[in-house]
Amino acid sequence: MIGFQGLVRVCVLAIALFSASPGAYAQEADAEGAYKFAVFAGGCFWCTESDFEALPGVVEAISGYAGGRKPKPTYEEVSRGDSGHIEVVKVIYDPAKVTYADLVKFYWKTVDPTVTNRQFCDAGPQYRTAIFFATAAQRQEAERSKNELIASKVLPRVTTEILMLNTFWPAEEYHQDYYKKNPIRYKYYRNGCGRDARLKEIWQTR
Repeated sequence: MIGFQGLVRVCVLAIALFSASPGAYAQEADAEGAYKFAVFAGGCFWCTESDFEALPGVVEAISGYAGGRKPKPTYEEVSRGDSGHIEVVKVIYDPAKVTYADLVKFYWKTVDPTVTNRQFCDAGPQYRTAIFFATAAQRQEAERSKNELIASKVLPRVTTEILMLNTFWPAEEYHQDYYKKNPIRYKYYRNGCGRDARLKEIWQTR
């Protein structure tokens, strides 16, 4: 739990970075003493948000869109699959409690990186897996981790992309913390989609 002042700080930082340029994002992410940020695409952002918010050291996860060129995309536009955008989550974390490398390592176990343009029951390029980097250090770590996973040969293939973050667009308010606002519907969707069953199948012995 964070105090009131900490919550205010998170809100201010999040609002400032919703439409930040890559340079501004990178500068803020490297600010001494500040929370840092990472962006991941893991299929349905309701699930990715839920997974990361359960990780110690994560302050907040924000559902949104990235990867496309259209400004201020809507859920309907992204859902059509032709916007170029991917459903993503911006993870705000405390680097004193969890590192970027820890986040990337955690990320792999929350996705099926063996498939292209889909995750579990959701199909289309808007659901593909990707790690978006905002700094050179993030890119280096993401690529190192991916190459390590490939070299381990624990999976038949790894199709997850490593992409430069241009702009992060927050999703509509009703998508934020969906798993908290609509717990029954969320659990029905997640179970029905077979997400956890597939993750267990891929990672249980690895």
